[in-house]
Amino acid sequence: MNLYIVAGETSGDAHAAVLMREMLALRPEIRFTGAGGPRMNAIAGGSLFEWTHEAVVGLWDVLLKYPYFRAQFYRMYRQIMALQPDAVIFVDYPGFNLRLARYLKRQGYRGRLVFYISPQVWAWNRARIPRMAAYLDLMLCIFPFEPALYRRSGLKAEFVGHPMVNELARQRRNVERDPSLIGLFPGSRAREVKRIFPVMLAAARALRAKKPHLRFEASAVNETLREHMRSLADAAGFAGMEIALKDAPALMQRAWVGMVASGTATMEASFFRMPFVLIYKVSWLTYAVGRTLIRVDYLGMPNILAGRPLIPEFIQQDAEPGRIVEALEKLADDQGTRRTMVNGMAEVIQALGEEEAGQRAARTLLNHLGSSLAKV
Repeated sequence: MNLYIVAGETSGDAHAAVLMREMLALRPEIRFTGAGGPRMNAIAGGSLFEWTHEAVVGLWDVLLKYPYFRAQFYRMYRQIMALQPDAVIFVDYPGFNLRLARYLKRQGYRGRLVFYISPQVWAWNRARIPRMAAYLDLMLCIFPFEPALYRRSGLKAEFVGHPMVNELARQRRNVERDPSLIGLFPGSRAREVKRIFPVMLAAARALRAKKPHLRFEASAVNETLREHMRSLADAAGFAGMEIALKDAPALMQRAWVGMVASGTATMEASFFRMPFVLIYKVSWLTYAVGRTLIRVDYLGMPNILAGRPLIPEFIQQDAEPGRIVEALEKLADDQGTRRTMVNGMAEVIQALGEEEAGQRAARTLLNHLGSSLAKV
């Protein structure tokens, strides 16, 4: 079986790698080609094009790199049409992947088109779901409420659990939280870090002025971002700040409270029950467009799943150091506030299902491909 797989950013690379590994455990003869990151490429034996380091967030940032993404779009299209794999698996990264899936269908690609990790169209454009049903063959969902939304439009959709649960369960450590330690998690994309980390540092500086005994540590997803974060920290008066490389879970289990950029890390922090505040800033163009499109009450997934403001959110102009410090102090010092948040986190994580989501996703996908290919 020949499969083409596409992931466009660091988190997608991690999730896709788990899926690939589990599929190979079930069907060792599978051959992968495609585009992704270093984890995927290691499993594929070097047969993938690596491009996740080019990931961007926000409309303005996409426009700046449009020529690059357009070139990659058509490079992948030509490769898929030439190889005619049995299926193309798209992992997250909906802005790029949904367009590529639709274009492949229109151009006569004959294999199956599968999407793993449902795009959050329920948050910003539910009208897109019927159109997705016209070109996708299977949607693998990681949140329990999602399949029903797709099935109404005739798209086969299955809840397979959240891959994060199994990945993070392996990283649990028997450590105690340090009441003097604050964790900073500014995101996995360069432009994201550029906008958000200075806000976190400003809040940290204000908090340190009130409580000089506090220590601050950060986490970076790669060496390039770590060096950039180190220069920002030095300039903000935090020379020598410890910045861990690819080890956010360890810091989330030691920190008393944290500041976390919106995204996957908010669910990771919830898994490890680290009380935190959510911080997010994008370009004003992206923010203005997003305000007109988003149809949910919260930005953070823990709040969306909880259906209430479990985690304080500081977005765009509200990401002001004074407000952030006030919320952090309450989380750090008020046991009732901490207990309420931690209990809410437990409920959110429990709803994601048990461990081994990667195995369930692999079995569901292979069962679908087996029955589909048998009909060809």
